[in-house]
Amino acid sequence: MYAVIKTGGKQYKIAAGEKLKVEQIPADIGAEITFDHVLAVGSGEQLMVGTPLVTGATVSATVLSHGRHDKVRIFKMRRRKHYRKQQGHRQNFTEIFVSKITSEAGTATAEPPVVAAAVAE
Repeated sequence: MYAVIKTGGKQYKIAAGEKLKVEQIPADIGAEITFDHVLAVGSGEQLMVGTPLVTGATVSATVLSHGRHDKVRIFKMRRRKHYRKQQGHRQNFTEIFVSKITSEAGTATAEPPVVAAAVAE
């Protein structure tokens, strides 16, 4: 079973048991989060497409970590005009583990990996 969810302005095709890096979500490491914006749910030949969302469908995930992607270099130049501009950008992300997809067609589950929560000392 797979689902298409929308989070952070992007759409992702996911299945139970997958790890995925999405736009940063304000949640603690090890927290369980639920995605309600499910656009489609499929299982084999059967496909349920929402208008715009599939009613009653949810995706549960566990937050594994937070981080930043590699730096993207932006370089602008105009020849013969003595104009050069260089800039860099690192996008924040949240890594999640998809543990359960629930819909009217059924439920797909996967056991989340053990995550050591951050210990404040």
